[in-house]
Amino acid sequence: MTLINLSAEAQSLNERLASLDLAGRLALAASLGGRVVFTTSLGIEDQVITHVIGQNRFDIDVVTLETGRLFPETVALISETENRYGIEIKRYFPLKEDIEAYAAQYGLNGFYDSVEARHACCGVRKVKPLARALSGAAIWITGLRRGQSGNRADTPFAEYDAERNLIKINPLADWDIEKINCLVTDEAVPINPLHARGYPSIGCEPCTRAIKPGESERAGRWWWENDEKRECGLHVPDAALPSLESSEL
Repeated sequence: MTLINLSAEAQSLNERLASLDLAGRLALAASLGGRVVFTTSLGIEDQVITHVIGQNRFDIDVVTLETGRLFPETVALISETENRYGIEIKRYFPLKEDIEAYAAQYGLNGFYDSVEARHACCGVRKVKPLARALSGAAIWITGLRRGQSGNRADTPFAEYDAERNLIKINPLADWDIEKINCLVTDEAVPINPLHARGYPSIGCEPCTRAIKPGESERAGRWWWENDEKRECGLHVPDAALPSLESSEL
C-alpha cells in the first residue's frame, strides 16, 4: 500500500475509532488484516489494554521491550500478566554486542552525562529492539494518552508512522488517569506496585524516579534533563539518536 493510501486509511480510522469504546477500538484494529502488534511497557495504561485483549482473545501480538535495566517489579509483572490472561508476552532484548559497544563508548551508565549518550542508550535498549518487534507488522498499538505529557497532548486515535511504514493506533488517546484507575479497580487488573509508590510512568530503573506533588505524569522519566518534552525515540520520529562508533543504532 502506498504512503498516500496508508495516510488516508489512518485518517479514516482516526474518525471511526473516536466513537468506539476500548474493546471496539481493539476489535477494529484486530480486524484490519496483517500482523497487529501491541507493545506494552507493563505500565497502568498498557495493563488496561492487555486486560481487554486477553478478555476478548483478540488476534493481537503482545510484546515488550526487556531492556535489561527494568525494575524487578516490572519484570515480575510480565509473568503475572501472562498467567492471569493466558497469553504470551514476547520479550525483545537488546543485542549483547550493542550493549558492549555502548559501554565502550559512553560507559555503562553514561546516559547521565549527556542527552546524546542517553539517546544512544535508548537507541540500543529500546529503539532497535522495537524495530525487531514491529518487523512485518501492519498495525502498531500503543498506550499513549494525551494527558501523559505536553508532548502527547495532540495524540490521535490513529496515525501513519512514516518511519516504520505502518499505522499506529492509540486506543487510549482520550482516556484520563481517573478513567484508567476506575477500570483497574473495577476489573482487578494487575498493575505494577510502583504506581502506588509515586511512579505513574515507569521505564528503566536508573532513569525513573517517583514524581513530586504537582508534577506531570512523566516528570520522573530522565529527570536530570531540562527538556520538558524529553522522550526515548519510540514515539518521536525526529528524536536525534546518535550512532555508536562501532554499532549503528
